[in-house]
Amino acid sequence: MKKVRYGIIGFGGFAEKTIAPAMRLCSNAELVAIQKRSPELARQKAAEFNIPHAFSSAEELVAHPDVDAVFIVSANGCHHAETLAAAGAGKHVLVEKPMAMNVREAREMIGACKSANVKLMVGHMIRYSTAMRRVRELVRSGSLGTITFARADFVYDARLTKRGWLFDRKVAGGGPVFDIGVHCLDTLRFVLDDDVASVKSHLRPTPTDSITESTAGISLRFGKGTPGSIYCSFETPVRRSFIEIIGTEGTVSAYDFTLGERTITLTIGKRTGESDPAIHNEEIVVPNLYVEEITDFSRAILENGEPLIAAVVGLENQRVIDAAMEETDLSRD
Repeated sequence: MKKVRYGIIGFGGFAEKTIAPAMRLCSNAELVAIQKRSPELARQKAAEFNIPHAFSSAEELVAHPDVDAVFIVSANGCHHAETLAAAGAGKHVLVEKPMAMNVREAREMIGACKSANVKLMVGHMIRYSTAMRRVRELVRSGSLGTITFARADFVYDARLTKRGWLFDRKVAGGGPVFDIGVHCLDTLRFVLDDDVASVKSHLRPTPTDSITESTAGISLRFGKGTPGSIYCSFETPVRRSFIEIIGTEGTVSAYDFTLGERTITLTIGKRTGESDPAIHNEEIVVPNLYVEEITDFSRAILENGEPLIAAVVGLENQRVIDAAMEETDLSRD
C-alpha cells in the first residue's frame, strides 16, 4: 500500500510522545519530516527518531517535495498561518484542536484548503472511540428514550504542564475551554448527533486580553432542545474525564471517555417502572485514537475520499467556544 508522507509541525512533547509513535503504527502513513523552532533541536530529534528531514520553520517543511501532508501540533495561535502555508504549498492538513483562535481564522483555513484542493481535518480523535460510538448508537436507537440532559467534564492540573503558553490568551486563545472543553463539546455533539443552539458560560477568573480562564462551567442547549453542560478546569489535583447522557427511559455514563488504548466501562441504566433502575456494565475496548485518526485521514488522501471529521466540524466547535470565551449567549448572535 502506498503511504502518505507526513511532516509534523510543532514537534514538542505531545508530538514526540503521542503523534509520532501513532504515525509509525499506521500502515498507510510515514513520518518523513519534523519542525521545531530551534534548528539544532530539530536536527537532534530527527536523528533520535530516525526521521529524514528536519526544519526550523513551517514554510521550509511544507516546501519540501517529500512531504505530502502535515500534522500541525503547534500552539493554537500558529494553526491559521501554518495551515495557509501548507495549503499554499499544496499539502493536505490535519490540524490539532482547537482548529484556530477564532471563527474568522477557521473560515479562512477552510477556504484556503478548498481553493488549493487539499484536504483539511481537525483532530477531534474521540469520534474514533468505539465507546463513544456505542453511546451514540444507544442515543440514536431510542433505547434511552428522549434525551433530557447531557454532560461532559474534563479536568487536570495544568500547573504541572511544560506548555506555559496554555495560560497566554494571545497564544492559546482560551484556557481549559480551548484545550479540553472543546473535546467535551465535540463529543457531546457527536453522541447526540446535534449542534449547539445556545451557550452561556461562567469563567474563573474572567479572561483578559493576555490571561486565560482557569476553570469554566458552560451551559448548553442543543438544536433538538436537549440541555447540557461542560465543566473543564486546569485547577484540579486529579486528571479525570466523565460523560453522562440521561434519557426518559435510560442513562449511560463513562469515565475516561477521552482516552484510547484501554477498556472503558459504560454504565447503562434502564427504567423498570420501579424506584430503582436496572444497571449493567458494558466493557468496550477502545483502540489508539491517534492511530485511527491518522489512518482515516491518510485513507481519505489516498482514495480521494472524505475523512470522518470534516473541517466544518472544527468550525462549528470554534463558533461555540468563541462564544463561551465571551460569556455570551450564542442564541443572541
